[in-house]
Amino acid sequence: MTWAISLFSGCGGCSLGLSQGGFSVSLAAELDEDACQTYGANVGAVSLWQTDLRTVHPKDILKRVGAGEIPLVVGGPPCQGFSSAGAKDWTDPRNSLLKKYVDLVVALRPVWFVMENVEGLLTSNDGFFITEAIAQFLRAGYWVKAKKIYMEKYGLPQRRKRVIVVGNLERCDFDFPEETHAEADTGTLFGSGTPLLSILDAIGDMGTPVENGDVSFSSLPRNEFQIGLRRRDNGPVTLHNVKKVNATTANRIRHLKQGSTMKDLPEELQHASFTRRAYRRVMDGTPTEKRGGAPSGLKRLVGTDPSLTITSASPSEFVHPTEDRLLTLRECARIQGFPDGFTFSGSWSSVATQIGNAIPPAFMKLLAEHINGLAMWKAKEPSIGKWLGIDATKSTGVSPALARMLSELEEKTNAYV
Repeated sequence: MTWAISLFSGCGGCSLGLSQGGFSVSLAAELDEDACQTYGANVGAVSLWQTDLRTVHPKDILKRVGAGEIPLVVGGPPCQGFSSAGAKDWTDPRNSLLKKYVDLVVALRPVWFVMENVEGLLTSNDGFFITEAIAQFLRAGYWVKAKKIYMEKYGLPQRRKRVIVVGNLERCDFDFPEETHAEADTGTLFGSGTPLLSILDAIGDMGTPVENGDVSFSSLPRNEFQIGLRRRDNGPVTLHNVKKVNATTANRIRHLKQGSTMKDLPEELQHASFTRRAYRRVMDGTPTEKRGGAPSGLKRLVGTDPSLTITSASPSEFVHPTEDRLLTLRECARIQGFPDGFTFSGSWSSVATQIGNAIPPAFMKLLAEHINGLAMWKAKEPSIGKWLGIDATKSTGVSPALARMLSELEEKTNAYV
């Protein structure tokens, strides 16, 4: 079995997908204590290394995995340092985790690498950080392809956009796997494709949650997605618990229709921030469309559509499509593709963060299988970098911010085409 290294491994979503896709994870590096506890309980503690990667030297990693060629490195460096404005400085400490991931890949020279990040990476600082990262990989000799992935089109029951960069030293003309699912109203040359999975396709079998304790599902799974994530022994499931809310929030939830947010509520139920922002727009004369709206806060999901993106805030904001309550942590985990038997350690907010930050296992499995089918697992040296291109949007139009990024990227990759 081919082995891999997982950097910024979080609670184990990436490693779970890698193992399902035919890889053994020989090293998983993560700093957060709760995420490490979760990882150890579900994926295994043998390969786990709790460490701050900012302080790690490539030699430290090589000592742990042994000498020889590293087949694959995967990582999703946290993105909290990115901003939409500011100096374009690759050494800016606020972006140290992205830089560290790139530096480690360049130093370790795995035959293949995968980097995952939020879609904001495409346009933060006019795309400086992604273009600089790609330029570093190309200078190191990698053949590099990038794409904004719409994960609902790969079978995930949520609209989740992520930027994935893949590189290899095999001179492989890599492209991403074909999408497996399509919007109901978009056909293909050979048919309509498999419809997108909805939120109720994902959680419709889970039943009403309880206030405390574990639950055992009484209904049978209704589709392949549910079957794949159910406990094989039909044992009890954790975290399917109702989050308590105050009377005002409960009243707001009852008034929300599917697809509605806080701004759709009667004025007396809207949050005070709406009034403050509206007043501020009038006072400074700035048009509403240029100021952005008030935070949407609570939002009731549409049962026949994929969920909105699961983040750490989702269990506090996403209202169940047909029940007057917030989604449970277990429902959020299910929408992310975690098996029902996957247990989480830490406080409620810590678990919400672990779930929201994870690379969905099912997508990682699909990508791992795709790479495994192409790779020979032998670098060709000396390797000269080649830019294989970027699929940055599914739209025919391009925003000014994205256009600036694409222009800068073209300039930096011209020598490698």
